[in-house]
Amino acid sequence: MRNISISPIVKTEMKDYFYLTLGLLLYTFGWTVFLLPYGIVTGGVTGIAAIVYYASQIPISYTYFVINALLLVVALKILGMKFLMKTIYAIFALSLLLTLAQNAMTDAAGHLLQILGPGQDFMSLVIGCSFTGTSLAVVFLHNGSTGGTDIIAAVVNKYRNISLGRVLIFVDILIIGSSYPVFHDWRKLVFGLCTMVIENFVLDYVMNARRESVQFLIFSRKYQEIANAIGIEMDHGVTILDGHGWYTGNEMKVLCILAKKRESQNIFRLIKMIDPNAFVSQSAVIGVYGEGFDEMKVKLPKDKVANS
Repeated sequence: MRNISISPIVKTEMKDYFYLTLGLLLYTFGWTVFLLPYGIVTGGVTGIAAIVYYASQIPISYTYFVINALLLVVALKILGMKFLMKTIYAIFALSLLLTLAQNAMTDAAGHLLQILGPGQDFMSLVIGCSFTGTSLAVVFLHNGSTGGTDIIAAVVNKYRNISLGRVLIFVDILIIGSSYPVFHDWRKLVFGLCTMVIENFVLDYVMNARRESVQFLIFSRKYQEIANAIGIEMDHGVTILDGHGWYTGNEMKVLCILAKKRESQNIFRLIKMIDPNAFVSQSAVIGVYGEGFDEMKVKLPKDKVANS
């Protein structure tokens, strides 16, 4: 039987869609199990859909789908078809999941079930936003979007080095503020602002934890072997610096490596295998920009762009 080989591009796309689906499941669980039954308003299109639901009993999946369809038309030219294909998939999938989850959480009398019991609004808020914030990070990290204000955040993040969480905060403040005419309850408004803070804090925390980079300075007599191992086995760039010991007066080569934090264990393992006595300094860096890392998202003056 002939083996069927799958190209790396297809594997990457399959991985993205798997994690996108996982993120949508987490979002649906956090939203319909912990937030919606307690009348907690959040930001985003789901927040708008929830306000409409509380005011008119129109299922949130209907409002969510209609608003996202309009945003997709606007974003088509800016974000490209590849991004929007995943967003379209997410919108249809999340609309279906929200419908199924809302029906499952509704009792025979038409009331949403409160699994934590009555009066547990704040605890439900914390748990629900932890799920939704994590789910958004999972989706964004795999080149997807749940639609809605995520599309707006993705557009801004494409052209400006502004975190996704910060963009969503500005949009969510407007959405949450619009819930007051529906509830006429300042308590709901405060709870809505709390959801915004917790959800976006979790979003940025998970996103930054994945992107966090570190810098290694490696002092070793076997610097050539270590550099070869890291360059070949990890396909990673290595810079060799000239060092001079103040006390000994000896010349020495120093390896400088910028890597993702998740690569640290592999780098330490290679160093220890080659030279257990190597002196290694590891430090966290705020940001690393360039090939293999993040893109510098700053806008250049028009005259500079023309001359470059």
